[in-house]
Amino acid sequence: MERVPMTADGYARLEEELRTLKTIERPAVIKAIEQAREHGDLSENAEYQAARERQSFIEGRVAELEDKTRRAEVIDVSKLSGKQIMFGATVTLVDQDTDEKIKYQIVGADESDIKKGRLSVSSPLARALISKEVSDTVEVTTPGGGKSYEILKVQYK
Repeated sequence: MERVPMTADGYARLEEELRTLKTIERPAVIKAIEQAREHGDLSENAEYQAARERQSFIEGRVAELEDKTRRAEVIDVSKLSGKQIMFGATVTLVDQDTDEKIKYQIVGADESDIKKGRLSVSSPLARALISKEVSDTVEVTTPGGGKSYEILKVQYK
């Protein structure tokens, strides 16, 4: 069974979504299906069809979240330290072409949100950064061409 690395915060968000789906969304869609059935012919009942599709989505997502939480390898970033970049590190980089500074935390795939500065550990940039240290330079191929970054700071918080 392949483990899924994630931060404690990411794990908590998955657990919260799973709880919401099981305790709020699932009962609500069951009630919606019951109400739609009362309207008669199910083959031409748009409300019934929509509720069944929503139910299918919810059940699929519940199964997916249960699998991920079961396989989760929760990593407490606050207990990590060191000079090398690894999962959970918050890294400050400078784009060598534009001198723009950017800051990312390397997190699990389910937690990634580039707008919030959370970079998936499986992304090309994160893979290039792993095991590097401050003042190292990394080259990354992007859809827009090659990019070069210098590592300014590595933190674990």
